[in-house]
Amino acid sequence: MSNKLRFGLPKGSLQKSTIELFKRSGWKINVNGRSYFPEINDDTMECALCRAQEMSVNIENGALDAGLTGKDWIAENNSDVHLVSDLVYSKVSARPARWVLAVAYDSPFKTIEDLRGKKISTELTGFTKKYFSERGIDVKVEFSWGATEAKVVSGLADAIVEITETESTIKAHGLRIIHELMQTNTQLIANHESWKNPEKKEKIEQISLLLKGALLGEKLVGLKMNVPNNQLDTIVSILPSLNAPTVASLYNSDWFSVETVVDSNTVRKLIPELLENGAEGIIEYPLNKVI
Repeated sequence: MSNKLRFGLPKGSLQKSTIELFKRSGWKINVNGRSYFPEINDDTMECALCRAQEMSVNIENGALDAGLTGKDWIAENNSDVHLVSDLVYSKVSARPARWVLAVAYDSPFKTIEDLRGKKISTELTGFTKKYFSERGIDVKVEFSWGATEAKVVSGLADAIVEITETESTIKAHGLRIIHELMQTNTQLIANHESWKNPEKKEKIEQISLLLKGALLGEKLVGLKMNVPNNQLDTIVSILPSLNAPTVASLYNSDWFSVETVVDSNTVRKLIPELLENGAEGIIEYPLNKVI
């Protein structure tokens, strides 16, 4: 029996961003046409494409050793799996998505309690039923096969429970959010028996380490610059860094080379300030991984 790690990749909206994340982590995955078994440049792994909605079930029953899926679908399936790590990434933004309760913009419903006795349409039926039941609110929950936002507009439901990152689709359909049920993000999970296998556990931990390193690297950039001796202390005090900037003297000069890693969101304000305080030759460069 092969001891290769059988790894599940989410098929659908997260597929492209997942493959790109693996590329930055050091793995090249090639999806051939309609094949559900992509090629990967790692002889110790076998990959399979699987819908995020079904991933935790296939990992729990041992069809896969490990894989990536949403926290929401683990909860929906009530799956008994080992959580390895949280990985916040998506097709739109680097932040958790939210499952929300939305109603028509001109609806009289203001709170979750106002939906008592009403019909709710959602793809996340199990979790939604449990959520309302735990709060003693009797509602009718129906499964939505798609175009969930249109169910309220067409009068097929009084409200919907839908996932959103930017709220743009919900607003575009004339809906208003009145409650947040949960935040979800991608999680690396493993089968319990696979996690007990030393070789597979080591491989899963390697994947977790490098994926998290790639995600952190995506948020950071490297900065390198030349700084005159009389401005060195000022520049170093301005620079944020993981620990402390690297400072090296330039050959036969009273100038120094200063290098650091900073949050990419700070660069647009940071570079003008560095220039004003005497830094020159500033170079910004991307980072694949930060471990």
